[in-house]
Amino acid sequence: MASNDLEERFKGIGLADSTAKTAVKNKKLTHELEAIIQEAGASNGCPKQQGTLLYDCASKYPDNAKENRKQFMLDFIMTGKIQKSTPNLEGAFKYLKQHVGNKPLTSGLIHGLEEAAGVGVVITPQQIDATVDHHISKVKTQLIEQRYAYPTAQMFREIREELIWADGGAVKKATDAAILSLLGPKTEADLQAGKKKPAKKAAPIIEKAKDVAAAAVQTVQEAATPSHDVYGHLPKPEENDKVHKVVTFSPEAGGGEMRIANTAAQLQTHLKATGGKVMTRFPPEPNGYLHIGHAKAMFVSFGMAEHLNGECLLRFDDTNPEAEKQEYIDHIQDIVAWMGWKPSKITYSSDHFEQLYQLSIQLIKGSHAYVDHQTADQIKLSRKNREPSPWRDRPIDESLALFEDMRRGLVDEGQATLRMRGDHKNDVAVMWDLIAYRVKFAHHPHAGDTWCIYPSYDYTHCLVDALENITHSLCTLEFETRRASYYWLLEVLDQYKPVVWEYARLNLTYNVLSKRKLNRLVTEGFVGGWDDPRLLTLAGLRRRGVTSTGINNFCREIGITRTGGELPLHILDYHVRADLHLTSPRTLALLHPLRVVITNLPEDHYEMVDAKVFPFPGKDETYQVPFTRVVYIEQDDFREQDQKKYFGLAPGKSVLLRYAYVITCTDFRKEGDRVTEVHVEGRKVKDDEKPPKGVLHWVGQPKAGQEPARFEARLYDRLFSTQTPGSKKKKVEDDQDPVAATGEAEKEEEEDEEEKAGDSWLNELNPSSRTVVQGCMANIHLAKAKPGDRFQFERQGFFCVDPDSQGGKLVCNRTCTLNESKDK
Repeated sequence: MASNDLEERFKGIGLADSTAKTAVKNKKLTHELEAIIQEAGASNGCPKQQGTLLYDCASKYPDNAKENRKQFMLDFIMTGKIQKSTPNLEGAFKYLKQHVGNKPLTSGLIHGLEEAAGVGVVITPQQIDATVDHHISKVKTQLIEQRYAYPTAQMFREIREELIWADGGAVKKATDAAILSLLGPKTEADLQAGKKKPAKKAAPIIEKAKDVAAAAVQTVQEAATPSHDVYGHLPKPEENDKVHKVVTFSPEAGGGEMRIANTAAQLQTHLKATGGKVMTRFPPEPNGYLHIGHAKAMFVSFGMAEHLNGECLLRFDDTNPEAEKQEYIDHIQDIVAWMGWKPSKITYSSDHFEQLYQLSIQLIKGSHAYVDHQTADQIKLSRKNREPSPWRDRPIDESLALFEDMRRGLVDEGQATLRMRGDHKNDVAVMWDLIAYRVKFAHHPHAGDTWCIYPSYDYTHCLVDALENITHSLCTLEFETRRASYYWLLEVLDQYKPVVWEYARLNLTYNVLSKRKLNRLVTEGFVGGWDDPRLLTLAGLRRRGVTSTGINNFCREIGITRTGGELPLHILDYHVRADLHLTSPRTLALLHPLRVVITNLPEDHYEMVDAKVFPFPGKDETYQVPFTRVVYIEQDDFREQDQKKYFGLAPGKSVLLRYAYVITCTDFRKEGDRVTEVHVEGRKVKDDEKPPKGVLHWVGQPKAGQEPARFEARLYDRLFSTQTPGSKKKKVEDDQDPVAATGEAEKEEEEDEEEKAGDSWLNELNPSSRTVVQGCMANIHLAKAKPGDRFQFERQGFFCVDPDSQGGKLVCNRTCTLNESKDK
């Protein structure tokens, strides 16, 4: 079809002229849009609202669900069930991609699709007003104090997240009206305060640091606690009597549905045990080192407990003894303390092994579990085909006897598992008879050799939440698909049900956070260990010189939302840099020293000059630097020929040695093409003299004629050269981990996907991610620095003393440069 004809067809569904012309230029988009118009029966045109949705479908409809596209167009778009791209259409696409694919759209899936797309949901003006009033009441004091200067963007974002199906314009109008009602019209003072002030020329880091200075100088806990009630939408402990989940069963399982909620008796028993307090938990699996994603998880769970005067447990989810070590347990406790969090209690899932075992007996007796002899591959295939296990209907007594044999160690590994008898024909995959127990003859780092059967994550996680009286089980969005099995198990075992709420996991550019990928990087020698400063493990960040305050401030800024996506790494760098700017003492050091001889000073000249520890008003602390006839400057600060806008040293040119003399270049020496020595004349700055524009950092000799101490500098850059490593074959990667993981049932499928993807992501490692510079020079006081001490090397960057410093050898890691790179 000719371009003009295509344009007319696309304009016939309501697209603007410019949009139609742009679409025709894109062959792939044109092909998809033509097919969708045909499928939707809109060849003769349609209203603009529907046409816009069809256009969005052409570019965003999930590829793995194309078998259902025509039905989706006819039943959801053309009927008007979906009327908005955001968030309705996006919600539908997400559900189609994650839960439907090319499976037939059964009534259960259609119901789920309608729910995900907000079909039929009506948000009344009264609901909008009530939500807006609730959020404004939480910041009323700040609003009255700051009036129209108060930053309302975060509050509005939270209102929109709570009223996801409401009209954005109506929400904005209601919010503006409520603020106007509270504050009245803007005054002249309000208008003046809103005017932008002329930008001042200053170092970017100083200007940026002013915005976070108040938070950065607080204690870690104060800096990390959310400044507003981001948890206000969650029910209070005493309100936890609503329906958590409706599980719909397939006809093969008897049909019907299970509406799961706490009974009055369960809620009262829970409240009596907790005293009505908020109870959260941070539940890492002790099979590796914590990373930046866990820092966000800590911020969410510990932060909620602290914000609402509750308690947060540190729970080790230790159900896999083969992967767990005491080393990881010790590391996690160390990192949680370093991040500034104090758990009310440290617990282990293994503390509850006996109770979990007794509950599994109850599960079998209730005909909700059975012993299965299928291999892992057979289980995977039967789940994929939604076929029952041959042993699914074995007698209860037989399963009880076999399970007892498993417990006594009479069954070999891999010969039997205990599986939950859910609904193998259900539209929701987590109901397909998940594994509850497996045999493992392995020493457990906490429970010892008491057990040879170990519960799975899917079985343990929800039950330990209930046994520990957790009020709010907070986890990442990948866990959202696990709700059905989570609540089903609690319901059939008559246990208390916590509130489950999911938030977006943390992903940063130029890095990987998958535990399996991190493990490969460490075990295969691509990095130097779990604390390699290039990794985003918290141990690696600490070794690099990053502070817990900087990390917590970063977590505070990105917020706790359900909006996912990959965040630019420079946002983390900004908060790290801002905190270090305020807290790192200054010193003079050189990475590539160049010898400078001040020829008009005597050979034995030696004096001490005062240098500032912090360059802030009111900060008068100084340290002394030796100034001698021979000093050293950075090689890049000398050029054989002067140039415009160059403020370094050149023949005949004068510069100021910071805190010391003005020097003027008179000569220089070379070996081959390399300048090896510069001769200058020096003099003190006169009281009424305007100093030169060029100010250089330098290092003097400890004593006249004695060479300065040398050290090794390690300069770090991004670990990967691509923004999203392995993105061409990317699949959501996770571990069997309650903080940042999907459930165990998908684990094998994910591992298969990684195997298919191969090592492509490893090919994207940045070969320049670590540069070692030998022969660096430092002033004398740096020799006393201890591992972990942080400094700003003036004009160089922020550095931290590495643990490799020993035996008189000093090693410093560059945490970050002084200013943000132009190449973000």
